Amino acid sequence: MICQTRILFGRLVRHILRSPDTIITVALTPIATMLMFVYVFGGAVKTSLGENVNYVNYQLPGILLIAIASGIAYTAMRLFMDKEKGLFARFHSMPIKRSSVLWSHVLTSLVSNMLTVIIIILIGFIMGFRSGAGILEWLAVAGILMLFTLALTWAAVVPGITGKSMEGATGFAYPLIFLPFISSAFVPTETMPSAVRAFADNQPVTSIVESIRALLSGQPVGNDIWVALTWMVGILLVAYVFAMRAYNQQV
Repeated sequence: MICQTRILFGRLVRHILRSPDTIITVALTPIATMLMFVYVFGGAVKTSLGENVNYVNYQLPGILLIAIASGIAYTAMRLFMDKEKGLFARFHSMPIKRSSVLWSHVLTSLVSNMLTVIIIILIGFIMGFRSGAGILEWLAVAGILMLFTLALTWAAVVPGITGKSMEGATGFAYPLIFLPFISSAFVPTETMPSAVRAFADNQPVTSIVESIRALLSGQPVGNDIWVALTWMVGILLVAYVFAMRAYNQQV
């Protein structure tokens, strides 16, 4: 199965390399958002954060999550196109493991999203991002972002396989892209109305953002890391079950 997954993964990577605009397009929107928040809204936002706060550092974790949420829409699109073109049926007529087809899409999503994350972090450095994190903290951040990507990717498998149109397959990503804006990703939740703050404090993005922000600044992460891991592992397990069920029924 590993060999078959690797071959199918290579096929999808070649598709992406032939159209690098996929990664660039996914990175452009978060980068534009980062530029707007830093250079347009940043001055006003910093009054609620304190003069010593580097706002590029503050909002970079949220930008990374937005980029990943955007990227998984392409995973759903690739799954939908493979299904519509009959590639799944063709692969299954061959002596290969059925699950290797699905795993190749999941690994492709992981690699392409991590490339996008690296691009955005490099842009962040140009804009003034600085980190006090050591190698272990950076590895922890990479692990969190990879787990977040895997959780959303398995969630993307369901609409990618069951969607009746391209819009239906990819449209689920828009609420996920919007979710960081109702969290502590760009402003402290203390500035929000009570009802909005209650939602922001208890949705998964806030604990994930706070964990990444603390790790990148070299500060203790506290309980946020455990809350974040609980959310991501829970979403991953539920999404995996529904994705495999949809895959076995639809393909």
